[in-house]
Amino acid sequence: MIEARGLTKHYGAKKAVDNVSFTIKPGQVTGFLGPNGAGKSTSMRLMVGLDKPSAGTVTVNGERYSGLRAPLAEIGVLLDAKGVHPGRSARSHLRALAATHGISDARVNEVIELTGLESVANKRVGGFSLGMGQRLGIAAALLGDPKVLILDEPVNGLDPDGVLWVRNLLRHLASEGRTVLLSSHLMSEMAQTADHVIVLGRGRVVADAPISDFVGNGTARVTVRSPQAAELASLVMTGRPDIDLQPLDRGDGQGFSAAGLTAAEIGEVAAVNGIVLHELTPVTGSLEDAYLQLTRDELEYAAG
Repeated sequence: MIEARGLTKHYGAKKAVDNVSFTIKPGQVTGFLGPNGAGKSTSMRLMVGLDKPSAGTVTVNGERYSGLRAPLAEIGVLLDAKGVHPGRSARSHLRALAATHGISDARVNEVIELTGLESVANKRVGGFSLGMGQRLGIAAALLGDPKVLILDEPVNGLDPDGVLWVRNLLRHLASEGRTVLLSSHLMSEMAQTADHVIVLGRGRVVADAPISDFVGNGTARVTVRSPQAAELASLVMTGRPDIDLQPLDRGDGQGFSAAGLTAAEIGEVAAVNGIVLHELTPVTGSLEDAYLQLTRDELEYAAG
């Protein structure tokens, strides 16, 4: 379990993390989301002692990272897959890490096999592809068979088979009762992997919920097509300032999408007013829809 309480980090006048509190529970994959500059990387660095909080605390299984007697056995971390001496082989890199914790060569061989590095284990890391570098970073995170995993963009550079492997691996590890924190910008992959999401915006927690609740919260829309679309849009909007209507991309003026009304409600308005419908389709919201809706006002770096 990872627990943050009032976690704050200043860099000069800038608050990178602003009084953040959350609990990352074992037995599930928790997605860590947020726009660039939201405070995700800083939060993860604070979790593993790479930065010191300006205020508040963050603990791993009840201990601060600096107090862990055998960090590799408690928490596996992938923050920067490039942070490896390029002249070392994958095997020698893992052996060097293992030696700091008395981990056997047998375990080194196990993680090499688990992460699909057998064919390149004795090659220099400097010649690795981005995907192979990611696999080595995951192998290092798994080396101590830790109870907690913190992985930042673990599928970056992996081919589709590699992405599927990471997804299945993380879900398996969570099913064993481990705590898994996953940060990624790939919403489609996060939607298939995570059970729970924590979203940061401008250094604050803006969402902390099961992924099903997060996706279902106000993101469903209804697609409507009708030769009388403008009339129908005006009718459904009457007295309902909370409804969000957007024209369809077809550009023919004969359709719109609506949020805030069900398909049944729109159909009833059309029926009462004798309006012809060509399409009335509920569209389930996606993780990306929910994320973009939530973070629209939380962007620190936005295109002009």
